[in-house]
Amino acid sequence: DGCGHTVLGPESGTLASINYPRTSPNSTVCEWEIRVKPGQRVQLKFGDFDIDDSDSCHSSYLRVHNGIGPNRTEIGKYCGFGFQMDGLIISKSNEVTVQFMSGIHTSGRGFLAAYSTTDKSDLITCLDNASHFSEPEFNKYCPAGCVIPFADISGTIPHGYRDSSSLCMAGVHAGVVSNTLGGQINVVISKGIPYYEGSLANNVTSEVGPLSTSLFTFKTSGCYGTLGMESGVIPDSHITSSSILEWPNQTGQVNIWKPENARLKRIGPPWAAFISDEHQWLQIDLNKEKKITGIITTGSTLAEHYYYVSAYRILYSDDAQKWTGYREPGMDKDKIFQGNTELYQEVRNNFIPPIIARFFRINPVKWHQKIAMKVELLGCQFSIGRAPKLTLPPPPQNKNDEKNADFMDDFIHSVKTSLQTDKTTFTPEIKNTTVTPSVTKDVALAAVLVPVLVMVFTTLILILVCAWHWRNRKKKTEGTYDLPYWDRAGWWKGMKQFLPTKSAEHEEIPVRYSSSEISHLRPREVPTMLQTESAEYAQPLVGGIVGTLHQRSTFKPEEGKEASYADLDPYNSPIQEVYHAYAEPLPVTGPEYATPIIMDMSSHPSTPLGAPSISTFKAAGNQAPPLVGTCNKLLSRTDSASSAQALYDIPKGQLGPGSADQLVYQVPQSVAHPSGSKDE
Repeated sequence: DGCGHTVLGPESGTLASINYPRTSPNSTVCEWEIRVKPGQRVQLKFGDFDIDDSDSCHSSYLRVHNGIGPNRTEIGKYCGFGFQMDGLIISKSNEVTVQFMSGIHTSGRGFLAAYSTTDKSDLITCLDNASHFSEPEFNKYCPAGCVIPFADISGTIPHGYRDSSSLCMAGVHAGVVSNTLGGQINVVISKGIPYYEGSLANNVTSEVGPLSTSLFTFKTSGCYGTLGMESGVIPDSHITSSSILEWPNQTGQVNIWKPENARLKRIGPPWAAFISDEHQWLQIDLNKEKKITGIITTGSTLAEHYYYVSAYRILYSDDAQKWTGYREPGMDKDKIFQGNTELYQEVRNNFIPPIIARFFRINPVKWHQKIAMKVELLGCQFSIGRAPKLTLPPPPQNKNDEKNADFMDDFIHSVKTSLQTDKTTFTPEIKNTTVTPSVTKDVALAAVLVPVLVMVFTTLILILVCAWHWRNRKKKTEGTYDLPYWDRAGWWKGMKQFLPTKSAEHEEIPVRYSSSEISHLRPREVPTMLQTESAEYAQPLVGGIVGTLHQRSTFKPEEGKEASYADLDPYNSPIQEVYHAYAEPLPVTGPEYATPIIMDMSSHPSTPLGAPSISTFKAAGNQAPPLVGTCNKLLSRTDSASSAQALYDIPKGQLGPGSADQLVYQVPQSVAHPSGSKDE
């Protein structure tokens, strides 16, 4: 009656005295018989040892023996408070007997120990945590049975576990080792976080934890991705069930909780069975064989329907006809997985070893009120390597060879069995050692020649491209107006001799017009003044009717014979085509030619009050501006195909073309309006 927590696995295990870590009762005894594979030896390590030694190990002690039964031999007898045993106790055979005896005592926690085969040199106990090791990364072997009620962990994957957590118990929670088998863990230490979440996984509850200086995580194979239930990769047609719950609500509408509703984190109702018994199932077709490493489940996730599955079995198949129940290695019964304890929390269970199958079925065995759940499968793609080709020996020639033949048959059968049962093991790389020396030389020669030839062809292609580019560039430089010549600094100096000269002192001086200044000019001096002086609103783009195109001109150049200033009288030749000397600035999205200028007659001394403004060009709209008096018609070019008529203002003191002495112009306006301009 002195046995406490005990898990005896085929290669490792954990054992503790009764009531550990509390004081063990008086007058109790327990004996453990440990067996491992033949040819192996057992090593024993203590995680905690606290046995009363007041009578010098006479009534309270721990004794270890080589072997089992009456022929066993004693290895050692141990007692003491806080006894530190850093080394390992190693047996001489594959069998060990551990005996615990508790006499009359008042204190003492008892002991907790772990064992494994001697090939596990880095064995630790269930009480070791990350703070016991200083390395930033290390590998350790966890024994079976480390899910113990007196140890605690904080955290979860992938964020990490608090450094005070039990390494092996956290490994079971993370799904990297099995509680019934134990296994190797690869631990990585990193900086701690302010808050550690809690969760339920693999029958281990992780508690919420506060800030810590460091945390640890586990390196894994990476085969823990979702297989498509939540994302929708698995189509609805591949999710089936034994039955479907249908029921009408208060409004008479029928609610159907179909199997395709069993997608994790999907908003809405879950899948629910019409009848709640142990014969119901939810089946998922993965379309091909995959490596399934875990499952996550929740309840209905609907507060008004408090349904969830608390325990279930797992079955799998390759053809959906013959089903196999999942069992842990060495067990003769199907494993019952712990499900949910309420309807919202996600509960994870891992499969160690993983399941290799196409069809996956969940069979609930316990539930709350009704069978209802949402699920997601974890795993990755799976591919089988080619099996090595077996070369059979010739058949036996006589009776003496029959034993050898039987041995070969057994060997072939064992190889085939291992290939069928261990599908996750890939074929080791087999190097070809039968390559002849000549083939080896040819391979080496090809490995040298191929890069050289590639470099030679690449160099030739580059030379041809450069020669073609140089030839085209040379042809361009032979032209008179090629781009490189236009980009030279002396181009503008060479072009100045073809352009009309302009007075430098008047280049930036705006024009000031007044009636007194204009009245003293002769008729032919008026256009000359207008052409040589700069306008107040825009730089003269084309002087008079000169056909030479200035830089950034907004007028279309005149075609045909070039006329001079002296050959044209704008008043004696009213029908002749002329260009106005000044233009408005050309907008970014405006027409190709300049906008018309509005002449304001309201400020002229001889003009009656209220006289409208007259445009010397066609108005912006379709309607022409109103006529005042008699005017000469001039043709103005625009960007359209047709020419529009423009109007000149009436010279001062005359109704028509009169003497040049009385000719006066009005001040140009800056903004043109179709129907007139505001008086200034």
